[in-house]
Formats: sequence, structure tokens, C-alpha cells
Amino acid sequence: MVARPPLRLVVEPMRLDDLPSIHAIEQASFTSPWPTNAYRSELESNRLANYLVARASDAIVAYGGMWLMVDEAHITTFAVHPAWRRQRVGERLLLAFLDLAVDRGAREATLEVRLSNLPARRLYEKYGFRPVGLRPRYYSDDSEDALIMTTEPLADERMRERVARLRVALDAAPAPTTPGPSTSAAPRPIGPTADPTDHTGDRG
Repeated sequence: MVARPPLRLVVEPMRLDDLPSIHAIEQASFTSPWPTNAYRSELESNRLANYLVARASDAIVAYGGMWLMVDEAHITTFAVHPAWRRQRVGERLLLAFLDLAVDRGAREATLEVRLSNLPARRLYEKYGFRPVGLRPRYYSDDSEDALIMTTEPLADERMRERVARLRVALDAAPAPTTPGPSTSAAPRPIGPTADPTDHTGDRG
């Protein structure tokens, strides 16, 4: 058996020509995917929006979106391609959003997550998000409640130290590798069975 070589993961702004890949991940990650024109509209006309993609070689393997509203960075959507989960891709993308929030002068970051998505909640808690409220029957596909999670102030010394410590550990972790044929055939389920460091998808 030949070991698959590690790949360099790059996180950068989403472009219009990325949209076919985004739609493929969207369809695989959400039971109620956004319409095909939603991301184009966000990129072209929403001045509050910032969208990032994670690339491994030339392939888009994850994406997410964030709205900057006054001094709050609201993560609106977040998904990793099913074949690339369990490689901490989602964690690297989340860290990039926190960096972007700091660069844009946000005081805190916030998001909504399914109440049942324990792996995602653990990841967010790891990066300083804490539960602050509940949105009853928030998700349209099954009326599940959403947990509202918000970070401590991003400029707080404890938060900065947490992120710095996690960044060092993540930089020391193995780089993602190209998935084998057996991992790319079908999506993994959304919810508690997903890997706690790289969950499937969240919609805020």
C-alpha cells in the first residue's frame, strides 16, 4: 500500500468560478441547500459578507461565510466536502474566520449550530465559543432548535492565548492527504457521528 502524500491547504477568498464546487459540497452537506444563485448574489452584492474556501492542490475541499455586522462577526455557513472530513480541514477554516474577524475589527464572533450537532459544538467550544441562547425550531427541514454560540471578546487576553495555543497545535498536526476511493463515494451523515474536529455542515 502506497502512502498518499500530504497536501498544502490554502484558505483564501471565494471566487465566482468556485461556485460549481461550492454547490457540490452544499448538496452533500445540507438537507436544505441554498439555491444555486444564493452564493453569486452574496459575492456580488452583499457588502457585509466574507466568504472563504479551503483548497488542497486545485480542489476546493471546504467553504464558509461570515457577515460583519457593526462589531460582530456572524458565521453564516460552514461545510467540508464529505471526502475530506476527519483531517481537521474544518478547524483550519474556522481559525481563518477568527483571524479575519480580528482583522476586520470585530469585537466577537457568533454563530448558530444544530442542538444535536455535538461534534460541531465541541469544536466551537474549543475555540472559545460558548452557548448564549436558543432559537426554537430554527431549521426549516426538521424544525430542530439552534444553539446560539458566541466567543469571548476577541481582544481578550485569554481568547488571544487560546487561539495562539491552538494555532501552534494545528500547525504541528499532519497535513491533509488526498482521500482514497473508499472515502469519496458517499457523504458521511450530518450530526453526532461526524468527527469532532471536522464536522460536516452548519448553517447559521
